[in-house]
Amino acid sequence: MMGSKNKGGTIMEVGADGVAVITIINPPVNSLSFDVFQSLKESYDEALQRDDVKAIVVTGANGKFSGGFDITTFGGIQKGNVEQPKPGYISVEVLSDILEAARKPSVAAIDGLALGGGLEVAMACHARISTPTAQLGLPELQLGLIPGLGGTQRLPRLVGLTKSLEMMLTSKPVKGKEALGLGLVDAVVSSHELVNTARRCALDIFARRKPWVASLYKTDKIEALGEAREILNFARAQAQKRAPNLEYPLVCIDVIEEGIVAGPKAALWKEAEASKGLVKSDTCKSLIHLFFAQRGTSKIPGITDRGLVPRQVKKVAILGGGLMGSGIATALILSNYTVILKEVNEKFLEAGIGRVKANLQSRVKKGKMTEEKFEKTISLLRGVLDYESFRDVDMVMEAVIENISLKQQIFADLEKYCPPHCILASNTSTIDLNLIGERTKFQDRIVGAHFFSPAHVMPLLEIVRTKQTSSQIIVDLLNVAKKIKKTPIVVGNCTGFAVNRMFFPYTQASLFLAERGTDVYRIDQVITKFGMPIGPFRLADLVGFGVALATGMQFVENFPERTYKSMLIPIMQEDNRAGETTRKGFYLYDNSRKANPDPELKKYIEKSRSVSGVAVEPKFVKLSEKDIVEMIFFPVVNEACRVFAEGIAVKAADLDIAAVMGMGFPPYRGGIMFWADTFGSKYIYSRLEEWSKTYGEFFKPSAFLAERAAKSAPLSASVELAKSQL
Repeated sequence: MMGSKNKGGTIMEVGADGVAVITIINPPVNSLSFDVFQSLKESYDEALQRDDVKAIVVTGANGKFSGGFDITTFGGIQKGNVEQPKPGYISVEVLSDILEAARKPSVAAIDGLALGGGLEVAMACHARISTPTAQLGLPELQLGLIPGLGGTQRLPRLVGLTKSLEMMLTSKPVKGKEALGLGLVDAVVSSHELVNTARRCALDIFARRKPWVASLYKTDKIEALGEAREILNFARAQAQKRAPNLEYPLVCIDVIEEGIVAGPKAALWKEAEASKGLVKSDTCKSLIHLFFAQRGTSKIPGITDRGLVPRQVKKVAILGGGLMGSGIATALILSNYTVILKEVNEKFLEAGIGRVKANLQSRVKKGKMTEEKFEKTISLLRGVLDYESFRDVDMVMEAVIENISLKQQIFADLEKYCPPHCILASNTSTIDLNLIGERTKFQDRIVGAHFFSPAHVMPLLEIVRTKQTSSQIIVDLLNVAKKIKKTPIVVGNCTGFAVNRMFFPYTQASLFLAERGTDVYRIDQVITKFGMPIGPFRLADLVGFGVALATGMQFVENFPERTYKSMLIPIMQEDNRAGETTRKGFYLYDNSRKANPDPELKKYIEKSRSVSGVAVEPKFVKLSEKDIVEMIFFPVVNEACRVFAEGIAVKAADLDIAAVMGMGFPPYRGGIMFWADTFGSKYIYSRLEEWSKTYGEFFKPSAFLAERAAKSAPLSASVELAKSQL
């Protein structure tokens, strides 16, 4: 009964006890597809017709119930390559009218995971038995979808409205043990007892020793209409506050409400129609693109396809216990690496270890870590003041201040003390790695490992390779990234690498607008409304003017022809304003770090205008939201095109991940290149060209953008593919 072309299916075995065990098989996580459902329907039809079958158990092969609907199918539907069955075929005709309405009871035996469609199949059964650690959840909203196989109706009836809303809107799964307390499963047993317990349970229901329950029609957990409406309206308000640009959380709440008002069967049809519409929405396309982009970042042609096996990294040394060094140390010990932290004196060392302890303590406070685990984790860290204990380390991470001669000296020293296999990594965010390794003999061991601050929280790691870096070192570092739960992107060596280089025009374009009369606070407001976590001026305050200027100078030196030179930040700095740390930047900060607009800001902007020789232009004072977004982000797109064209990034999708995970670009817009392609290269080129004629080189379209626009080719098409299209 396996599906055609190995697209998965089900097998059925009938035991002497009269129980038919139907097993879902579609490795690696038994994902569901139209083939699997067709096969499940055929297995059920056969079990219901056979006289020797009294009851049914549904389970998944190899310790996993089902990880949910196969996401590649959604991609296929969006591109028009996969034909969708009519709405409601699976949720109503198969799950509701065959599984749930069957004359023979069925029990789901859940191990490993039952997510999305997997849990929806389990909820259509008449009882559920799970292992204590199995994960059960409906994470569809992470992809811009809603549960489309009855989940919006059955979950509230099993666990109550409030908990089901939380599970769906946050996409957070629950473990089997918690699911038992919620009423989502009926018993929890060990995995080796699972199927036999489920068989006995199914026979008990058949013999009416246990209740025969159709989840869809349970009412005891659903509040009265008035109270239910209050809960749903509160959830709506929260969803709109959290993500004002997103439609699908509200669609989900509407479909849940339909079930309470019009009855669950009617709501199944509404759910099916809504799901069909959402699959084709721009948001869903963006989120599915990112889902695959994130999984593709660790595949690097010419490096990861050569059969190289990552070497074991057990012991890591970190130089520098500042904000970055202590954050990297935290990330490593949380993943069981032994770490040596080196500082230049006792005072700095104590402060560095103190920072790591504080990072872990905040996890203890939030209930994410026990005291016992805290002690065990911190015991993996040791502080030192010299290189003696570096003789058996597998990797060194340098995280000292951005000073070229200091870093050169450190790398020359490391070569003397570290073993020959040791990876020599630098966390520099701006300095050329070739310069750092200038005084070292073995340049094939040198690699950039650029974390984002705070390093133990931010999910991205830029792995920077020079022309000399060996493929083995890249493969090793990709493996470390995986173990410390970071998404890696492998980039070439240049000023600012991928993230900082792409986004240097972001702050500069904002300063350009401010000097021409657009209100600073309005710019921040428009950019946060667009979906960025904070606006460019609030961001400058957060990172501090010192860092902002040092980074800015790197770009002024390396790309003088296309940097917008504003004196606004240096003028403010002269007056002891450095951002949030001095409680004064573009905003004023109170004790609780709350940002408030500063009426005095005008005088600094006026002074910087006179220095730059710029006048207020009425059209900038009244600039539309659309123009603000385009004038700030199109220069970023333009720089991203250069990064791609120069081969700094392997593929455009890596730049999408870099923008989302490194800079907080809204994921539901699909990343910087994906978003740009929704406008088309022609439109972006024409806007930049028009601005560059009036305002100069800062806006000048790159050669790559001009070339793509001339042929109306997408910006994200691979360089070879674009050539073949051209």
